[in-house]
This record gives sequence, structure tokens and C-alpha cells, in this order.
Amino acid sequence: MITRTEAEALIPEDASREIFKSTVENSVVLRLGRRLANLSAGQRRIPVMSALPLAYFVDGVPGEVSPSAENSLGFKETTGAEWKNVYLYAEEIACIVPIAISTLQDAAYDIFGEIKPYIGQAFGSVIDAAVLHGVNAPANWPDDIVLGANNAGNVLELGDVGDLYDDIMGYDAATTTPGLISHVELDGYMPNGFVAGIQMRGMLRGLRDTGSGLPLFRPAMTGMSPDSAPYTIDGLPTYFPLNGAYDPTESLMICGDWNKLVYAFRTDLTYKILDQAVIQDPTTGAIIYNLAQQDMVALRCYMRWGWALPNPINPVNDNESTRYPFSVLKPTTGATP
Repeated sequence: MITRTEAEALIPEDASREIFKSTVENSVVLRLGRRLANLSAGQRRIPVMSALPLAYFVDGVPGEVSPSAENSLGFKETTGAEWKNVYLYAEEIACIVPIAISTLQDAAYDIFGEIKPYIGQAFGSVIDAAVLHGVNAPANWPDDIVLGANNAGNVLELGDVGDLYDDIMGYDAATTTPGLISHVELDGYMPNGFVAGIQMRGMLRGLRDTGSGLPLFRPAMTGMSPDSAPYTIDGLPTYFPLNGAYDPTESLMICGDWNKLVYAFRTDLTYKILDQAVIQDPTTGAIIYNLAQQDMVALRCYMRWGWALPNPINPVNDNESTRYPFSVLKPTTGATP
């Protein structure tokens, strides 16, 4: 009989760190977004500028009087800035992996080493699905990126500007239709990365620069860090998540200034070995596993995590309803990706 202590001994002491690393590798949101300091409570208030201060030239010399009015020249006028609050809420994300004790006893290989990548993939998938597409997202989280881009009008369908090159890189001056990159730039942001469904890779391989004829979609330069994307478009890193979270029926590609997406942990990824628990179906309440009765142990992993999109005002676009740091390329209506 393997006790909980013995089961814990089968798991490396740095397990949480290794699972967390795997989670980051399996989440484009964690890779591309900007991490803030860990939360000290379940929420964080983020002051966001909603009105810009103004500067101006000072007329005349201090102490002189205007000839047209009895006002002293050289006075500095006041200017103001307005702020609003955006809140980042941390929610719990968990995963429980039950393992039969007999399996642990008889295994001729590292069971934990086998399941560890899949735990990281599971956490990465649930984060990406919620943030990119709103799948099972908590009610107090902001609109997902695809919905937010739709609401701001930063969406185009395949072929709206021209061919795929124009849809990504171009701008149709005749119809004033921006391409994917232009949508973000016209809102006052500098795009720094793409995320796309794996279905797009075949389409992108045929893209060539209209001037040089060189491939637009190319491997990243050697010597980049291991966390860098293996491909670039127009010099920007391009990721193709394989964790099952990306929905190509909603978006073929997302372009954005990912630094504007911020996230933080309330509780870092931790794990615990269970050997006496009862595991129930969350919908029906039916008992799925009675660990003690069925000679099983379970590995429970969990974290508390949240994200926000402050979206402060900028000099290029001061309209909050149309200003958004992301844009989405959607499949043609009725088409199957």
C-alpha cells in the first residue's frame, strides 16, 4: 500500500515550477501578455487615464499686461487629467488527476513525468480559451479579445481588403478599409505579435512581399530565446497554439499590442496529493471516485489568476468605444476554416 507520503515522494519538489513552466509554454496569453506583481487580495484596482493633459505655449513675458485686456501675460494655465478604475479579479483554476495506487506500484516509468505536460496544457488551454474566446470565462472578467475587437469595429473578413497579403498588411484607401495591422495602428497602438489557428499556416506559407518577392511568413532569426515564436510576419512573432483553445470559426488570426493585456496571480500554481478525498461530478453531484475506498491517490493542481485590459486613452484615438489594442481576421461568412 502506497501512503500519501510515499506518493508525494514520487513527485519532484520543484513540480509546481515545472508545471508552471509548461503552462506558460502552452498559453499564448501568458507568453505575450504582461505580468504584474502578484496580488495581495482577490482583486486589484488599476487607475486608467481617461482624459489627457494639455500643454501649450505661454504668451508674453511674466508681469507684462496684455494691450487688449487687463490680464497679465506669461501666466501658466491649468490643465487636467481624468482617471477611471479598471479592476483585475483573480479566479481559481484547478485540475485533479486521480491515479490508481496499483498503477503507481507497477509502473516501470515516471508517471508524473508523463502527465506533467498535459497538466500544463490543460491550464494553458483554459486560460487561452477564456481570454481569447470567452469560453467558460468568469462573469467579472472583461470581454474576451475576439468579442472586444468586434465591439470596437476592429474586425475584417477574409478578402475584405484584397488578397491575404492585403488583408494582413494593407489598407484599402478607396473604401477606407484597414487591414489587420492597420486596425490596431489606427487606434494608437503598436502591434507586437500575432496569434492564429494552425489552419492559417498553409495559407501564410504562400505570402510574399509585393516589392521584394521574399516570403512574408518566415522562420524567426536564429539566436532568439527559447520562448520566442518560431515564425514571424512582418518581423512580428507569430504563434499557433496547439492546446485546443483557439477557435478558427471565430477568428483566423488576431493581431495586437499584447503589452496592453495585463495579468497577475493571487496564488501561484501549487499542488497537493489527496488520498482520503471523495471526488464528485460538479454537475450531478454523483461520486466519481472515493480515493480511500478505491485505493487511489489524486494530484490536485490549482492557481488563482486574473487578467485585465486597461485600454487607456491615447492621442491617436480618444474614443473609448472604438479604441482597442487588438484586431481580428475572421473567415468569410459561411466558409469552413
